[in-house]
Amino acid sequence: MPPNETKPGNHQPCQEHGLDEPDPLTSASSRLRSGILAADKAVFTAMESGIPNIAPKGTRAGDFSSVTYNNTDPDCWWSWNKCTTPKLAGLADDTTECPEANTWGLTLDDGPNCSHNAYYDYLLEQEQKATMFFIGSNVMDWPLEAQRTLGDGHEICVHSKQTSPCPPPPGRPRARGANSPLSLTRAAWSHPYMTALTNEQVFAELYFTKKAIHDITGVSVQCWRPPYGDIDDRVRFIATKLGLRTIGWDQDTNDWEHAELGIATVEANYNAIINKVANGSYATHGTIVLTHEIDNETMTLSEQFLPTIVEKFTGGVMPVGVCHNWTQPYGEGSEYVYPNYAQWVAGTHSISLAQPTAYSSEIPFATAAVVTSAGASGAAASATAAASGSGSSTKKASQATASASSAGASSAASPVATSSSTSAAVAAQAGGLMAVLAMVGAAVVAF
Repeated sequence: MPPNETKPGNHQPCQEHGLDEPDPLTSASSRLRSGILAADKAVFTAMESGIPNIAPKGTRAGDFSSVTYNNTDPDCWWSWNKCTTPKLAGLADDTTECPEANTWGLTLDDGPNCSHNAYYDYLLEQEQKATMFFIGSNVMDWPLEAQRTLGDGHEICVHSKQTSPCPPPPGRPRARGANSPLSLTRAAWSHPYMTALTNEQVFAELYFTKKAIHDITGVSVQCWRPPYGDIDDRVRFIATKLGLRTIGWDQDTNDWEHAELGIATVEANYNAIINKVANGSYATHGTIVLTHEIDNETMTLSEQFLPTIVEKFTGGVMPVGVCHNWTQPYGEGSEYVYPNYAQWVAGTHSISLAQPTAYSSEIPFATAAVVTSAGASGAAASATAAASGSGSSTKKASQATASASSAGASSAASPVATSSSTSAAVAAQAGGLMAVLAMVGAAVVAF
């Protein structure tokens, strides 16, 4: 990991962005802003006519008391009856479990976390990978920690949440007021109930979070988890057009509520899930469990229970992509190859990972992709140009890719600026990140 891995991305555009402004895009008249980059706007325009005519439901805070809804659930609305099989033709089912018996899909929401290094060190020592659902603002605040996540071999997905569990990085004030730049940015990662949003707002939540992840780490993610699980076929359609499969869960530890519930209750929730192995609940399939890296308590609980989970879930504990044989989980295809399920249980926990790389100029990134399954290692990305500028995909010269590890080796490429890097390389990496963060900040402000 870089020597300054815990150092925030302290640069002028992000200094100007507070994290607690009112969201102007809640107004009924909100549309894509005139200042948005033309190619970004074109992505939305291309899908707009096909978006299902399903009205937004309730409020962003999850108040559905005024909603009148058909009991037949025509929209496959998860918050209504936990529907995960879309009614709209052409949409894939939500992924809510691992298909192999006695497997645990290890997932953590709300990263990257400013204090996650000890937990990530533990996962690295255990050769344990997970699927991480990232918050857009946290990626902007802690870019090197986002890079570490990829470098350690975890699978990254979109979560789309704004509120950071960490204090503001040094030197970055919380901007306030109607004219603050954040008044144009918060909608890009504000953790609302997604079905309450307009089409444009759903697009913004997903697209700009995906873009931030891409421009900091170099990967075009192809999965997401809706905040609170709230999704319907309109939201699924927009996510699908952005190349994002929906990953939910079938078991919930409620760890994020530990302050209200008490640690003992969360521990009981973990144990209840683990004990289902004994009664045969996972004899024919596995589970995907909702947990969080939101704070020290949730990460400590995960570390506390992981040895027992590994012991009891004899089919394996792994990222969701591994248990589903999604061996190329990013739009960049063969640059990032993960093991399939058979390889994982045989001991291969990493195959080939290019180094996490920040981009210093606007480039296209994949917004639609087809990921093969059943152990195949080919996930062809049909990339849509989703950023403006020259379209150059040139990376900074100092940011080379890592070679593939040999079969059976459990190693992942470390982030570019490692502890053995020269000071010049570290400076180049830092400069590249600052340029990327400035670019992403400008793009989202334009929105």
